[in-house]
Amino acid sequence: MVNSPQRSIPTTQELPLSVTDSSPTAPAPPATPPAPPPRRGRPAARIAGLLAAFALLTAVCAVSLAVGARQLGLAEVWAGLWDPASPAHAVVQQMRLPRTLLGLLAGAALGVAGAVMQAVTRNPLADPGLLGINAGASAAVASAAAFLGVATVGGYVWFALAGAAAVTALVYAVGGGRGATPARLALAGAALNAALYSYVSAVMLLDAASLEKMRFWTVGSLASADLATVARVLPFVVVGLAIALAAARPLNALALGDDQARALGANPAVVRAAVIVAVTLLCGAATAACGPLVFVGLLVPHLVHTLTGPDLRWLLPACALLAPVLLLGADVAGRVLGRPGELQVGIMTAVLGGPLFLHLVTRTRAVRA
Repeated sequence: MVNSPQRSIPTTQELPLSVTDSSPTAPAPPATPPAPPPRRGRPAARIAGLLAAFALLTAVCAVSLAVGARQLGLAEVWAGLWDPASPAHAVVQQMRLPRTLLGLLAGAALGVAGAVMQAVTRNPLADPGLLGINAGASAAVASAAAFLGVATVGGYVWFALAGAAAVTALVYAVGGGRGATPARLALAGAALNAALYSYVSAVMLLDAASLEKMRFWTVGSLASADLATVARVLPFVVVGLAIALAAARPLNALALGDDQARALGANPAVVRAAVIVAVTLLCGAATAACGPLVFVGLLVPHLVHTLTGPDLRWLLPACALLAPVLLLGADVAGRVLGRPGELQVGIMTAVLGGPLFLHLVTRTRAVRA
C-alpha cells in the first residue's frame, strides 16, 4: 500500500487575509473608539468669566457714580471720593456712593436668593417676588409704618425679616409641607403674593401719611439711600450670602434627589432649612432698604446658567456679581430716561424682566436640568 504524501495544514497566519476576515468562528474584534480627551480648562474658563463679571461690575459702579442730574467725569468722581475739598465731594459721597453701595448689596442678595430658590424647589420660575416672600416683607413694613409709626430703614429691617420669614413658612405649609411640589409652591406663592399686595395697597390708600412715607419705597427705589441704610442692611446680606454659598455643594447633591443626597453625605432637611434662613435674610434686608424689586432674582440666574452651567459653586458667585450689574444698570437707565427727574429702579426692572417672564411661561417644558 502506497502512502499518500502528507499535506501540511496551513496555520491561521498562512491563510489569506480574506479567509481570516470572513471566518465565522473568529470574527475580528470591533474597533474600540478612542476615549474623548479630558475637558481641560473648564475651571480656568469659569474663573476668567468671574473676573470678567467683576470687571463689568466695576465699570457699572463707575457709571453709577458719574451719571445723574449733574454729569461727572471719572477724574471728578475719583476726586469726589477722596478729596473733601473737591466740588464733587458732596454729590459723590452723600448721594451717589450710598446709592451704588445699596444697589450692590440688594442686587447680590436678590440674585443669590433667586438662584438658591430655583435650586431647592427645582422650579425655574421660582423667585422671591413670585413666591410671595417680597410681598410678606412689604406687608410687614406697611403695617409697621401705618399702625406703629415706624419711618426709618432701621425699623423696617426687623419687620421685613419677620414678614419674609412668616410668608416663607406659610408658602411651604400651604404648598404641602414635606410633600410640597414645585407647582404647588408656585401656586401658593402666587396666591399669597396677590393677597398681600392687595393688603399693602389698601393700607396705603386708607392712610395718607403712610402713603407719603412709602410711595417711593413701594415702587422700589435706590434714591433715598444713605450710608446709615447701607450699614444697617450690610450684616444681614453678608450672613445670608455666606449661608447660601456654604450650601452650594449640598444643593448640588440635593438636585439628584433626597436619597442620593443622603448617600453623598448631605442632610436634605438641614439644607432646606439653611436655604430658608438665607433667603429670609437676603430678601428681608433688600426689601426693607429698597422696596419690593421684582424679576432680579428670576432674570439673573437664567442668564448666568447659560454661562456657568448648573453647578451652584460657580453659579452663585456669578449671580452675586451680575445681579448688581442688572440692578445698577437699570437704575442708571432710569436716571437717563427720566430726565430731568428719574424713573425708579423698580419700574425699570419690571420693564426688563416682564418680557423674559412671559418667554419662560410660554416656553414648552421650561424645566432646567
